[in-house]
Amino acid sequence: MFRKSILAGSWYAGTEDSLLEQIKNCFLHPIGPRKIPRVKDGKRKIVSIIVPHAGYVYSGPVAAYSYYALAEDGKPDTFVIIGPNHTGIGSGVSIMVRGTWETPLGTVDIDGEIAEKIESKNDMIREDLRGHESEHSIEIQLPFLQFLYGKNFKFVPITMMWQNLNASRIVGRAVAESIKGKNAVVIATTDFSHYVPHEEALELDKKAIDCILALNEEKLQRTVLEHGITMCGYGPVSAAVFASKELGAKKAQLLKYATSGDVTGDRSSVVGYGSLKVTV
Repeated sequence: MFRKSILAGSWYAGTEDSLLEQIKNCFLHPIGPRKIPRVKDGKRKIVSIIVPHAGYVYSGPVAAYSYYALAEDGKPDTFVIIGPNHTGIGSGVSIMVRGTWETPLGTVDIDGEIAEKIESKNDMIREDLRGHESEHSIEIQLPFLQFLYGKNFKFVPITMMWQNLNASRIVGRAVAESIKGKNAVVIATTDFSHYVPHEEALELDKKAIDCILALNEEKLQRTVLEHGITMCGYGPVSAAVFASKELGAKKAQLLKYATSGDVTGDRSSVVGYGSLKVTV
């Protein structure tokens, strides 16, 4: 399957030159790292990252922190990108095992070998194109990866409509078993609180972030439900935390948190964004 961009010209810039400039500006933004990363060689320590998936104008500077950390960490061959299914279309857990995705920066191939292994681990994980055709959370990560690595990587897209603890651990275990010993990184994408006052977002999102920092996916699930935190990708994050521990991760670090209000100046109703890394 060849999947054309559904976000170019809206969620991010629509031409190669304008998109490259936009990504550079995310790194140099006052809320961003304020530096352009250079990919380094060496033994990698990052097992997974957590990044937002709003339009680059809003969440790009926060996302830039995770991608800066990736560049500093080395050169993965494959990224397993797990995002929420916002559309309600497709299977409970939808994976693509073959195909190519396009952005204004070029094309990226799916790592069929790893994708097929993940799919084979549990019947809950189904090859289903419908879960990806109109979903934005995974595509919006690709230009950042292309900016860093050009054509020198592949990826596996997984969307989760089912985000409960059982589903998250099934996905996390399948991913961990399939990439163990591989030069791969898990990317979980989520936004945190949606459309609440800025101060409320800070309070609620800290509760969720503290659970991630503790590498406790069960507590994260419980906290999100008990406090009504409108975190759209708590399942993908739970899956990534579980997979990371299975792969030997010992530590999580918050790289940056901000809200849309920090960008726009309107703090009456904001969305929270966070970048974190999980390392061995």
